Amino acid sequence: MSRTGQLIPSQQKLAEKLTVLNDRAMGMLTRIYNIKKACGDVKSKPAFLSDKNLEGAIKFIVRKFPHVDSKNNYWTMPFVQSQLQQVNNIKGEIMKQLSLYYFTFVDVMDFKDHVSELLTTMDACNVHFDITTNYDLTKGYLDLIISYVSLMLLLARIDDRKAVLGLYNYAHDLTHGKVDQNFARLGQMILDYEQPLKKLQEEFTPHSKLVACALLSLHQVYPRRNLPAEQWRQAQMLSLVSAPGQMLNPAQSETMPCEYLSVETMEKWIIFGFLLCHGQLTQSDSAVQLWRLALSGNYVITLFRDEVLYIHKTVEGVFEGIKGYSKRVTETKECANYAVVNAGPFHRERRAFLRTALKELVMILADQPGLLGPKALFVFMGLSFARDEVLWLLRHSENPAPKLNKRPNPVDYEDRQLPELLYYMEELRGLLRKYNQVMQRYYVQYLNGFDSIVLNNLVQNGLHQPRLRARESFNSKRNPTCQEDWNLSVCPEDESIIMSSFVNTMNGLSVKQGTTLLFEEGEIFDFRGMRLDWFRLQAYTSVSRAQLVLRENPDLARLMNTITFHTYMVDSLDEMAKETSDLSNFCFYGRLFEQYFQWCLETPSQMRYSISFPLICSHFMNCTHEICPEEVVKPMLSYKQNLRTAGGSTRERKSQDTSFCDRQSKRHHIGDRSLSQANFFLDEMAKEAKNIITSICDEQCKLGDQLLPKNAAKTISIAIERKRNQNKAKKLPQEPDKPGRESMRRSRTDVTSMDKLYLMLTELCSAINYTPSIQVWEHTFAPREYLTQHLESRFTKALVGMVMYNPDSGEIAKPSELLNSVEAYMGVLQTIENYVHLDITRVFNNVLLQQTQPQDSHGDKTITALYTNWYLEVLLRRVSTGQIMFSPNRHAFVNVGVDPNQVAVNAEEFSDISELRSLAELLGPYGMKFLNESLMWHISSQVAELKKLVTQNKDVLTTLRTHFDKPALMAEHFNRLRDVDNVLKRVTIVGVILSFKTLAQEALNDVLKKRIPFLMSSIIDFQKHFPETPENNMVRVEIVNEMASAAGLPCDVDPALCAALRVQKSGAGAEYFLPQPFHMRRQIWAGWVTLTVFFLSHHFLSTFFFSFLNYKYFIPLCTTAQFGCHIGMSITLCVLIGLNDYS
Repeated sequence: MSRTGQLIPSQQKLAEKLTVLNDRAMGMLTRIYNIKKACGDVKSKPAFLSDKNLEGAIKFIVRKFPHVDSKNNYWTMPFVQSQLQQVNNIKGEIMKQLSLYYFTFVDVMDFKDHVSELLTTMDACNVHFDITTNYDLTKGYLDLIISYVSLMLLLARIDDRKAVLGLYNYAHDLTHGKVDQNFARLGQMILDYEQPLKKLQEEFTPHSKLVACALLSLHQVYPRRNLPAEQWRQAQMLSLVSAPGQMLNPAQSETMPCEYLSVETMEKWIIFGFLLCHGQLTQSDSAVQLWRLALSGNYVITLFRDEVLYIHKTVEGVFEGIKGYSKRVTETKECANYAVVNAGPFHRERRAFLRTALKELVMILADQPGLLGPKALFVFMGLSFARDEVLWLLRHSENPAPKLNKRPNPVDYEDRQLPELLYYMEELRGLLRKYNQVMQRYYVQYLNGFDSIVLNNLVQNGLHQPRLRARESFNSKRNPTCQEDWNLSVCPEDESIIMSSFVNTMNGLSVKQGTTLLFEEGEIFDFRGMRLDWFRLQAYTSVSRAQLVLRENPDLARLMNTITFHTYMVDSLDEMAKETSDLSNFCFYGRLFEQYFQWCLETPSQMRYSISFPLICSHFMNCTHEICPEEVVKPMLSYKQNLRTAGGSTRERKSQDTSFCDRQSKRHHIGDRSLSQANFFLDEMAKEAKNIITSICDEQCKLGDQLLPKNAAKTISIAIERKRNQNKAKKLPQEPDKPGRESMRRSRTDVTSMDKLYLMLTELCSAINYTPSIQVWEHTFAPREYLTQHLESRFTKALVGMVMYNPDSGEIAKPSELLNSVEAYMGVLQTIENYVHLDITRVFNNVLLQQTQPQDSHGDKTITALYTNWYLEVLLRRVSTGQIMFSPNRHAFVNVGVDPNQVAVNAEEFSDISELRSLAELLGPYGMKFLNESLMWHISSQVAELKKLVTQNKDVLTTLRTHFDKPALMAEHFNRLRDVDNVLKRVTIVGVILSFKTLAQEALNDVLKKRIPFLMSSIIDFQKHFPETPENNMVRVEIVNEMASAAGLPCDVDPALCAALRVQKSGAGAEYFLPQPFHMRRQIWAGWVTLTVFFLSHHFLSTFFFSFLNYKYFIPLCTTAQFGCHIGMSITLCVLIGLNDYS
């Protein structure tokens, strides 16, 4: 203000104040919104507000609000003091918990004062607003008004505001002996805004002229931005190929910033502006047209986040109290009926148009990214149009239409194709990020080679045809048909300095700077100062009595607005993308967000667009504000501990049983929400893909089962039956369908279930493969890792499930059939690599290697454990019942004397060489080693029992040993032996196990020779030619035997049996294994006694099976194996303890 008392506009800093207050307004809205949500939720509000003991005191304080003073005579009365005593007891806790709430209200009051001061200053300066010329000034002014109105409306919606302020002030009075200095004004503000719109109308009466001036300027922009989809199609809006000859020309407009200005924002300006300054509706037809158009397109409008305002009901409530506004009330009701019935179809058609328009943009720009430079305006227009339609659908779907004479069609508010539109928006955003250097290079050249020349001519001398002269300098061509002449008024000093700085800034640009960014010198593009100077210049030239009047020089305004857009393309591309395509409001519509995602997964044609949902989660942090830091605080440690990362991806939700939308009422951090939602969406996508793959695998396994040899028996029997009865009139059996018939089709239009599954898999894998990683709040999510983890888990469960092991009945799948199913399953999984970039080999290695161990990483049983248990507990145990015997002729265990159809287990089907080879392929060397070790463990347990029997017959065995050459005496002492049958039984069991072990080792050897022939030849050569010298003692020989045994090669001394016996005898001393002590003789004589029993008993040889029917075939195997192991261990131990003289 000057000494004469007049305002000097250049000293009022209107641009700076608008910038600061608009940013402050968003912070205050965030804080008030959080207070409202906290007070509206019983779980998150301060506990004492719901305390029954304080209920009477709170009601009393609210009733007397704002007269809260402990020194008041009324407050010192006994019955009042009795009610407030509870407050006195917890006054410290009240002040601590309510201080944030209280001072937020104080900040709102301060913000209100600053807004009122700025609006009054702008009235005094008589600022002229026009959205087409001083865009930043007009937008900042209208945004500030709308933010202020929304803040006051939200403030009035906090139910506990009086209780919070009254309790805090009373506790403050009790603590400090006086009320807070801000409480008087604060209490009055709360009372004044009990009916906020009425109070706001009174406040804005002095500002109505400027508000109307700003709103009426929208008449040039809003009607053409609110056209129906049919007119968009006729105008070929957003089409790059409508005029092929002009495809390389820059997209230009007389009102560049207005082209991507949000329609929702303009509607809020119009509705709130004319609601507060309703007198303009009776003075201007343009105002009425804007008013009716805005009321006809919505029935709710956003205040902040998910807080909305029912427009028509609010307008009717305001206008009904104003005399002479009955016509306006009727008009509002008509607009309400129209909006409810017609707004849904109107916006549905616009969304349909935008899906095709954005798809065309994406396809062309992805193929020719160089067009992003000249056609950047089209990209941001498309993003802005799409975001307006998405947010319109969001708020109207969540908030039901008011009950009027006409009801809306619910289909108009349920768009199952919305994911497609979201996907193309994310595609455009991705192209902007990917080719930002292309755009930066283009617009640096544009600013330096064209805009600077035009502006320089304008600043220096205001020559005629400045644009034409610029094109002459840029292209060295002259167009004589352009005859546009215009002059610029003489620039004042301040304005001239600012404009000269614009020219100097643009002249100093270079492509090299844009390419290298000169990080070494610390120089990067930053045009924020230039844009702020243009904002200041708008303020200087839009006030009354300005020497340079901006509205009289519209070409200057258009040029500078265009230059501002070009600077955004160079240094603030992310900010522009955020302004035009931010969808962070989905954070507060969790139910709808999940619903649209589920619809997307249920519709095969929309599955490929499901990736847009986790991508949108990265927008959530855009809605936070630094004034409300509790929304962006880092996740708690407990939450991080509940997360599992796979390849840099956050895997587990905080609670799988609690839906996100069920937790939305709780005060979770925005970052927490973004992580939870992104994790949920990616996890569900991977689960759906896994389910589809599982269905395909099941079908392929069924088809693979049809090719098994056992299924040919039915076809052969039918063929034989047909041949026998071909000359008879008897009805012949129908031949079953042969494998492969399902692939024969009469028409290409025939679609099978497998076709549908593969279509769904292709679409969903396209979504998963869209991006290798997604950044959400400093976390990296890898969509492919989700699928990998689910495939590993599913493959593991499928392998165990295909074994079909039933412990009760003892049934299990044949190894060959299981191998066939596993190969079919793996074949399907290998085809996934055609759809998504996954390392399926890694999946196979992780899963199949775990299946070679007795337990997997989750502690569950594997196929190795199941088959090992079955062969030991079912097959080999039934050998002792007499129904199964070992046949060296058939090289397998076979059923004897029983109909194979009447037994639960056909031994030959599980023990012949082909089945054991299949088993070896399934279990691998590790699994077969575990099977071998389990067999040897059973042998060691039988040896332990034999030891007990030998100990019982110690004296008799000693006598037999000393009278070996006296048969008569031997026969006499033999009758004194106890439990001879038990010895025979246990020795037989050992022989059975050793026979099966030999078969398993041979099968493993065959498989390994086929799979790794070169490595097997090396192992065989190493075993055969290992030198037996004193340097290579028995310990080294045993290591070689272990290697050979693991490869399925036979060894003279079984290392697995030696290890089992060594573990069993680990408590015995070294002398146990020496040849002289009695322990060794016991084992040898036990074998001798067994052989004696064998020859004394009856034995029958089956010539068909080439085996003894009473299992005597196993006795020599048992004796030989044990004797070899004990001799081998004795020699080993002698070497270890230094008994070199042993021979």
